[in-house]
Amino acid sequence: MFRIKICGITNPTDALAVSQAGADAIGLNFYPASPRFIDRDKVRQILEVLPLKIVKTGVFVNAVPKEICQTFDELPLDLIQLHGDEPPDFIAQLGGRPVMKAFRLGSDGLKPIVAYLEQCKKLSSGPKLVLIDAQVKGVYGGTGETANWSICAQYPRQENLPALVLAGGLKPTNVTEAIQQVRPWAVDTASGVESSPGLKDHTALAAFVNAAREAFKRTK
Repeated sequence: MFRIKICGITNPTDALAVSQAGADAIGLNFYPASPRFIDRDKVRQILEVLPLKIVKTGVFVNAVPKEICQTFDELPLDLIQLHGDEPPDFIAQLGGRPVMKAFRLGSDGLKPIVAYLEQCKKLSSGPKLVLIDAQVKGVYGGTGETANWSICAQYPRQENLPALVLAGGLKPTNVTEAIQQVRPWAVDTASGVESSPGLKDHTALAAFVNAAREAFKRTK
């Protein structure tokens, strides 16, 4: 669905910079406690300047399914990112809308992720993509902390499992190594290309996209 996603977009200028740099997805944060939170009116301003080919992802944390569906349909968006503690049966309540489920990698490694996906399979409703982020107590994402790449690289590559999106502390200076070591389907960054929370550094953004694109070309 995408290979390079820039999350936490809060204004049209940064959205245009993402498009011009060549990234193919953005994240729009609907979690009120996040410093990158934006309301629907601001999202509409952002969507007006973006080409249709950019994947517009709505980021939600423990939100109500009805509200997620309404937001997804009315804006409209292309992908729902669940970045909270949503259980496997939550996805079924989203009516078949495409979902990327985020997991914070902790001391138990990949076991909770695999168990979650197995439960989804039993329910015949699961995510299209799995995002692995770093675990920081009390925070749901955007911390700048790096996930354990050695463990991430062990994520099973099976046709019946969602593709892996790597997040957590990715920036222009380490995304090449991350892609080479983990071999994810896609990468996702927010704080790694920011001058301050919610405001992107356009030079860093372009450098990140270029580095990731080249690394994907060399990593087959």
